[in-house]
Amino acid sequence: MNRNLKHIWVGLLGAAALLPLAVGAEPTAWPVGLRAAANVAHAAQAGMLATAWAGKRIVAVGAHGVVLLSDDQGKQWRQAGKAPLDVTLTSVSFASDQEGWAVGHAGVILHTSDGGEEWTVQRSQPEQDRPLFAVHFFDAQHGVAVGLWSLVLTTADGGIHWTTRELEAPAGARRADLNLLGLFAGQGGALYAAAEKGYVLHSADQGVSWNYLPTGYKGSFWTGTALRDGGLLVGGLRGALYRSGDAGLSWTRIATGSTASITSVVRTGNGHDVLAVGQDGLILRSADDGASVQASYRTGRLPLSAALPLAGGTPPMMSARGPAPADHK
Repeated sequence: MNRNLKHIWVGLLGAAALLPLAVGAEPTAWPVGLRAAANVAHAAQAGMLATAWAGKRIVAVGAHGVVLLSDDQGKQWRQAGKAPLDVTLTSVSFASDQEGWAVGHAGVILHTSDGGEEWTVQRSQPEQDRPLFAVHFFDAQHGVAVGLWSLVLTTADGGIHWTTRELEAPAGARRADLNLLGLFAGQGGALYAAAEKGYVLHSADQGVSWNYLPTGYKGSFWTGTALRDGGLLVGGLRGALYRSGDAGLSWTRIATGSTASITSVVRTGNGHDVLAVGQDGLILRSADDGASVQASYRTGRLPLSAALPLAGGTPPMMSARGPAPADHK
């Protein structure tokens, strides 16, 4: 894996994410080179990298293949009953309250049909050092997963079969070798990928073909969201936050006052509120669709890796030490 990416993943997960798991017999049904994730009492302390709504349930995924579930908006958590592989899971997406998918290292794609209680393996390639970083499902049949070196996979049958889509090289480049680090949906079925070298990619056909949207930034974007007015907001390394009001044709850098990397951007509330979180406990709040932000930091600077949209109250957040507790500073 790219050394810079590996360094950032370690920073996001933190030492607490590397908790030893209980040793057990390795089932022969698992892919060669991978073992089953263990069910352990301290699962809620593992580093979490992504979270999603499954109806009214929250599902979070992260280190060691741990899947956490909450049925009370993040107040209490429990480990899923069956998480098949001990690999870092980087992203999760649900098409309904029952049907969901998670992706991660070793090219793994997992599927659940019971709201995250049990998971099965749809794809794994442990022989290749080519992790998947993000997944998005439009419905129970059509989904997209992206990862290292411009890897794009699509499915039209709920993940039974995955097709590799070859990307054209961006302008001035010899080949398509960008790391695609995040996915988010826009209006009219649009899908966007946050990528390296300041690129945002756009697909209008559920991931089959893509075009590049240069932002003027030279670093990596990790995350983004589509705004209610049709605009786009993306965030990434060293506090970089960029906004487009014209579907990605032009971009403006938004001053954050921070050099902490932004790991998650979500819309919150019912108006124009946006929340972004990041390393060093960074929290950015906006009441004008990201045109301006107010920065604050959690007590103790707990590294934050993901946040979840919530109409009212404080959105649930994930961290390097599991679901982030309420901040009482």
